Amino acid sequence: MTTANRSNTNSLPFLLMGIPGLEPLHMWISIPFCFTYIMNLLGNSMVLLAVRLEKSLHEPMYYFISMLAVIDFIFSTAVVPKMLGVFWSDSREIGFEACFIQMFFIHTSTAVESGVLLAMSFDRYVAICNPLRYNTILTSSRTIQIGLLSLARGVGVMTPLMYLLTSLPYCKTRVIPHSYCEHMAVVKLACADPSVSDLYSLIVATLLVGTDSVFITFSYGMILRSVMRLPSQEARLKALRTCGSHIAVILLFYIGGLLSMYLQMFSFGLAPHVQVLVADFYLTVPPMLNPLIYGIKMKQIQEGIFRLLGHLAGLSVSQAD
Repeated sequence: MTTANRSNTNSLPFLLMGIPGLEPLHMWISIPFCFTYIMNLLGNSMVLLAVRLEKSLHEPMYYFISMLAVIDFIFSTAVVPKMLGVFWSDSREIGFEACFIQMFFIHTSTAVESGVLLAMSFDRYVAICNPLRYNTILTSSRTIQIGLLSLARGVGVMTPLMYLLTSLPYCKTRVIPHSYCEHMAVVKLACADPSVSDLYSLIVATLLVGTDSVFITFSYGMILRSVMRLPSQEARLKALRTCGSHIAVILLFYIGGLLSMYLQMFSFGLAPHVQVLVADFYLTVPPMLNPLIYGIKMKQIQEGIFRLLGHLAGLSVSQAD
């Protein structure tokens, strides 16, 4: 295919199917996705405001939680509004550039979140295994630097992938059997060999997820060993409760991501709409649950949110008077 023909083909928009085979039920299917998105916005906004306004939460651990809230907000916002447009108004068309921008935000957010989860495990390791040096090792400026490094890593590894994908000619059908620009579903529409981009994405995913998960496992292994050595059972339970919310978020992120990825790669005999629904829920449910997990598990976050709600209620009453 000539460069001119490739350029003309790649300027055409894609069409999103939504949930293949369940198009008549799109309006009903949209209800849980709309609910999870609203809860995501409210929950993560409350966490961000609580950390921002409550001085007792100005510590590295809560800064990392704030980073996670921002990532979850961006992650779901890149997908859900367009998804709801498909469900509600049959707005299936998505521009060529917009499709890959959406894909870029999804993959970059995933990579950055993995880095932040790794940083959070390191934070808990230092706090429990080396508490006397905690304030020296994890200063506010160093925490911000770690966050920026995670962002730079995510953008750095995903930019070449987007270049490889956008360089492919897409001269087959323009219909994506998905409710967003899912990577593997889009690559199948290319009429050239995508082996280079496939190899790159496989290497990047393996290195990022593999390296981060190994270090996270090592950190919590060291934490568990130190906790078991504490003389007081109350101290052991307190330390385990502190890590409980982090472990829950980590398991939700990695297990959900691996399940979604493998179902896209291997159907296992499942209907296409089941595969799509699993991928859609992975993009919407964890961002909603993360602030709930932290709100339930972490007393400091609870107290900060309650004080924030009390302050807002007081302002409302005073304005009404």
